[in-house]
Amino acid sequence: MSAFDRRLFRSGGAVRPEEREWPSFRGAINEAMREEMRRDPTVFQMGEDIAGAPPYGVTTGLAAEFGTERVRDTPCSEVAVVGAAVGSAIGGMRPIVEFQFGDFLSVAVDQVTHQAAMLRYLTGGQVKVPLVIRLPCGGGQGAGSQHSQALYSWFAHVPGIKVALPATSADAKGLMMSAIRDDNPVLFFEHKMLYRTRWPVPPEFRRPDYLIPFGRAAVRRAGTDVTVVASLVMLHHALAAAEALAAEGVSVEVVDPRTLVPLDGETIVDSVRKTGRLLVVDEAYLTCGIQGEVIALVTERAFGALRTAPRRLGNPGVPVPFSPPLEAAVLPGPTEIAAAIREMLAG
Repeated sequence: MSAFDRRLFRSGGAVRPEEREWPSFRGAINEAMREEMRRDPTVFQMGEDIAGAPPYGVTTGLAAEFGTERVRDTPCSEVAVVGAAVGSAIGGMRPIVEFQFGDFLSVAVDQVTHQAAMLRYLTGGQVKVPLVIRLPCGGGQGAGSQHSQALYSWFAHVPGIKVALPATSADAKGLMMSAIRDDNPVLFFEHKMLYRTRWPVPPEFRRPDYLIPFGRAAVRRAGTDVTVVASLVMLHHALAAAEALAAEGVSVEVVDPRTLVPLDGETIVDSVRKTGRLLVVDEAYLTCGIQGEVIALVTERAFGALRTAPRRLGNPGVPVPFSPPLEAAVLPGPTEIAAAIREMLAG
């Protein structure tokens, strides 16, 4: 198991001494929101139990510092919460909404796609909707079909919405700060398996202006034989697979998009022009998933560079099972990623 993989599944307390100084993924999000609330009095938060007993601990301590007017517990009604957040954003506030599970965004799809996403366009720019919706997502915890999905492909399809997929503590903070300052609605997907992980960060991490711009991918590992594009937990599975394949003499380049909207197509295409092969890995359902969009982008811009047909891995199109063995069979891991790369190289 790679260092990335070990860190991925290590609890927040069971860490090596040198890692204790690294911020946790959820702690980085907390720090970003705390700093932005101190900087800007229009930033406030809404969500179920976020003031008293935060479901994942991400908002811990914020109500004590800012009070329950700015860290507001809400009823269990996603429609009401998003509707109120859209109204407050139009009125000049900068709301951050937390859902207990990102799957429930489907309940409020009208408020997101027909209101938040369109109002700036429909008013000719007279109305801004600076709204962030935080969405715990993904499988790996045996949480069942209604609590384990990765639905960002749905909303990447909608004009007017930005979609962020942070995979490390540094990105969790930098992208969250950028999201809060953005004048457009941002869906901020946070994989539940990453919350308790700890990651090294750059020296500038503690600066109050630590912003990571949307639309700028990161090459997490350089390579020459194949490009793997992966996000969230799948990024770390891809890195584990790349490390295992290195022992076989295979050089894998791993690209983390960091945001789906806007998508940094240039970095992905440049990588494929170098390697000649493309594998896209994600938890999204394969049918109309983000995997197909990335492959289409590459074939349109760099078809001549491809040495073999692009491949994609993801949920084959079934509800995520509650049973851990069945869940593992549905969602790709390092073994499946490495096998797909070997097949591509053999072909």
